[in-house]
Amino acid sequence: MSFENSLKDKGDSITIDLEVTPGAKKSCFPGGYNQWRERIEIKLTAAAQKGKANNELIETLADFFKINTSSISIRSGARSTKKTIEITDLDYSKAAGLLRECFENIS
Repeated sequence: MSFENSLKDKGDSITIDLEVTPGAKKSCFPGGYNQWRERIEIKLTAAAQKGKANNELIETLADFFKINTSSISIRSGARSTKKTIEITDLDYSKAAGLLRECFENIS
């Protein structure tokens, strides 16, 4: 499992490629890793209507990484299940470390 393929260091920010499942019974991040699409999976309880799932996505990531929601933006895929988000105020090594811990516990 090489979830690091979904993370990219942009210098002053990082991007994360996600595969989003809206309307799930329970929110879960990270929910797994899709190795063929090289995307981290995230499950959200909100429906994909009127930006509700996107708002929950940003709040879930902010809680996970312990950063402000204003540091997170959707760079591509706002209307798709395949999204790329950009996070400022978070360095690559910290993000990778937090995710690595979770993936080790999933395995």
